[in-house]
Amino acid sequence: MTPATPAQAHAQTSALVAKLWNYCNVLRDNGLSTIEYVEQLSYLLFLKMADEIASDPFTEEEAKTVVPAEYDWKALASKKGLELEVHYRDTLTKLAKNPGTTLGTIFAKSQNRITEPALLEKLVVDLIGKEDWTIQGTDLKGDAYEGLLAKGAEDTKTGAGQYFTPRALIDAMVDVMQPGPKDTITDPACGTGGFLISAHSYIRKHHMQNLSREQRLALGSGKIWGNELVTGTARLAAMNMLLHGIGDADGPSLITEGDALAEQPGRHASLVLANPPFGKKSAITVIGTDGKADKEDISYERDDFRATTTNKQLNFLQHIMSLMEMNGRAAVVLPDNVLFEGGAGEKVRRRLLEDFDLHTILRLPTGIFYAGGVKANVLFFEKKPPRSGGAHNTSKLWVYDFRTAKHFTLKQHPLRRADLEEFVQAYLPGQPISERVETERFKPFDYDELIARDKVNLDITWMKDPALDDADSLLPPEVIAQEIVQDLQAALSEFAAIAEALGGEVAADTDVIQPTGTD
Repeated sequence: MTPATPAQAHAQTSALVAKLWNYCNVLRDNGLSTIEYVEQLSYLLFLKMADEIASDPFTEEEAKTVVPAEYDWKALASKKGLELEVHYRDTLTKLAKNPGTTLGTIFAKSQNRITEPALLEKLVVDLIGKEDWTIQGTDLKGDAYEGLLAKGAEDTKTGAGQYFTPRALIDAMVDVMQPGPKDTITDPACGTGGFLISAHSYIRKHHMQNLSREQRLALGSGKIWGNELVTGTARLAAMNMLLHGIGDADGPSLITEGDALAEQPGRHASLVLANPPFGKKSAITVIGTDGKADKEDISYERDDFRATTTNKQLNFLQHIMSLMEMNGRAAVVLPDNVLFEGGAGEKVRRRLLEDFDLHTILRLPTGIFYAGGVKANVLFFEKKPPRSGGAHNTSKLWVYDFRTAKHFTLKQHPLRRADLEEFVQAYLPGQPISERVETERFKPFDYDELIARDKVNLDITWMKDPALDDADSLLPPEVIAQEIVQDLQAALSEFAAIAEALGGEVAADTDVIQPTGTD
């Protein structure tokens, strides 16, 4: 069969996304949110894919028993009406009891939320049952699923966007990091798995022809892994990776679930890609003697942390420092407060400059995340051995200002990969940093200059938006309105954090910056 051209593949993916989305609209009328629909889709997709694998004559016998016969796709698809609904519930309960496996991750705490048997039957027979999900077109099916996740991120009522990082940003970060087949790659807050999938895709695209069979198998069996705090999101990540050809249905889960910050990492990686949750505080929900739930701020007492703090991003940054193996590298999305906050923030930044080579910061524009008011950056750094005499490992930090005079919105003017091409070219991936060229947007700063700044503030700006002075270059009204909202949200979030630090109480709806993780 002749491979599809990129245009054909895109058209096929778009058609499948549209088909999946149309079913979502039907189920939303029945009370399901977008993410609940994608969860139900994940259960059914897994069963159908396991059936296709078992039916393949080239599949080894031991791989054909992923799902017990009484709970497999054939058993489900043979039933109708109320009998189908009852059997579906029993299937979910049974398959959830497989901890530590991909199967267990996908079905963990699973529940049937499709209350109309006729709608469940329609989903089984007409949508999932009529598609071939494994034999051909792994990229097509995977991209279609990811496209559905992207649509789900627009569902502001459920906060689904908190787990979604713009694919354009993910791909640009991966392009400059250039993951290779020898890398071990992880994301400690992986959301729906976007960074891990993009890294895997990069390796396939640039190295697959030169890989041995053992190296190809290793890519999908443990060299790429992630962690996610939320059970439902870990499920989506595991399914997303499986659809992209990463991992085995009956193999160890490549996505672990839990609080990544709770303990020191037991395994290290040569490449860390992450967009840790936004939101200033690390907190757990506790139930009081009166039965009411409350949030309790937590800090992490870890020997490998330079600073003890309840600031979630600073804790994730310290965790990533520990997660990296020697000479490992990282690209991490972090909000502005990590660059300028005093106290624990200053301690962490000093360690970053001294023990690591923090060589690049990409200042991101607003309007690219679903969480409102987010001002963020990408920090690129490498873990280096201690230098003689206690010398620092960072000699020069390059800052690329992609924020000033850059205006994006989620719908009318979304961020595209092409928008980041100038940064990728200026970064000179794979080439010595000494060959970089200074431009209006890309400037270097020496260590002595950085360490002399008040509180080692790395929130460095020098450009001015011409639209602020030139009436002829005014932005469209909808963009101006959007940026005003984002600035107000960012300011409100900072005031809320100050109030909390002073011991005051903040109303629940004041925390306008919601947690955001990666896809």
